[in-house]
Amino acid sequence: MAIDFEIPAEAKAIRERVRKWVQDECVPAERELEHRPYKEVLAELRAKARAQGLWCPFIPKEYGGMGLGPLANALVQMELGESYLGALSMNTQGPDDATMLTILTHGTDYQKEKFLKPLLNGDKRVCYSMTEKAAGADATGMRTKAVRDGDNWVLNGEKWFSSAASAADIAVVMARTDPDAPRHQQFTTFIVELPNPGYQIVRDIKTMAIEGPLSHVMGGGHAEVKIDNLVVPHANVLGGLGQGFSMGQHRLAYGRLRHGMHNVAMAQRALDMAVAHITERETFGRLLSERQGVQWMIADCASQLYIARLMLMHIAYKAENGMDLRQENGIAKVFLATMVHQVVDTAIQLHGALGYSQDTPLARWYTSIRSQRLVDGPDEVHRWTTGRNVIKAYQQFGTTASACGGELL
Repeated sequence: MAIDFEIPAEAKAIRERVRKWVQDECVPAERELEHRPYKEVLAELRAKARAQGLWCPFIPKEYGGMGLGPLANALVQMELGESYLGALSMNTQGPDDATMLTILTHGTDYQKEKFLKPLLNGDKRVCYSMTEKAAGADATGMRTKAVRDGDNWVLNGEKWFSSAASAADIAVVMARTDPDAPRHQQFTTFIVELPNPGYQIVRDIKTMAIEGPLSHVMGGGHAEVKIDNLVVPHANVLGGLGQGFSMGQHRLAYGRLRHGMHNVAMAQRALDMAVAHITERETFGRLLSERQGVQWMIADCASQLYIARLMLMHIAYKAENGMDLRQENGIAKVFLATMVHQVVDTAIQLHGALGYSQDTPLARWYTSIRSQRLVDGPDEVHRWTTGRNVIKAYQQFGTTASACGGELL
């Protein structure tokens, strides 16, 4: 009996539609931004997408989305990442996407009507304020606190690297509500309408990423935020008291996979650019593509992309079937972040000085993807967790296989 890797016809069809959408609409729209306002270009793109039924792929149909399951959504995301307007065009951009799912799953009817509805409609954007300087990768070390005051909560503290905060209309903020509770039950999540005097954006933090005039408008900034006597109605508590940490981990789990899916798409586009270049570029009387060393470089990239796709498809399979995918998620997060860096780096090398210049998107991608090894948990934390699980598997079963993909299906 053979393992069936056939993609269902319906999922294959939607992947082809989205691939065509990205190539025919999103990539050309990138050039439109050189001489037209961003909001105008995006509004037109989104109107076209909605008219074609390409909107919020992962959101159930009853909420206005496409209702795609994990496999079909993974296929879609692996196409959208080829253009930086891809996800935005279909309202599936981060950090909004994972927060939409969180409110959809844990929000009250009031919260869904007031906050989720405009997010799903594309009228508003949302950011997620969890990370703090003092805590770093250990979310349980956060110091922002919330104190109950009648029908309200008053929050004080600071947040660090709140992605897209400067472009957001809503913030989801995590704070400590019960310091005496068990470690992972001390935190609660609050929905905050912006602008709000208690939620002060100190600055968008300068990073190594190459920025353009639209970087922050599109939600590419990472803000330092001061939370000063921020008053939040109790009705805006998301998911119940003490549930902030567990909800946050589930939210980040999807974010890690979405980054990985988009990384596959970016790496694929970079490899396509590299091969297009080497099949046209001659040095010393021969095409670059005829040189064995260059072919080896391309082969390494192909191997990395193949492994990446298999990882994501297996994780999507497990998600479709409600299986535990935490171990695979952590392994994939680290691998996919490294993979995209290696492929883009190779594409730059094969382009020579052109790749190092900003005449292609490669240099911009290279400086932005370095963050992939830090965001949603640094590589070292995921490797630490993965290693512990491998040891636990051996102690329990006498073999490490179950923690190393040995039981794929």
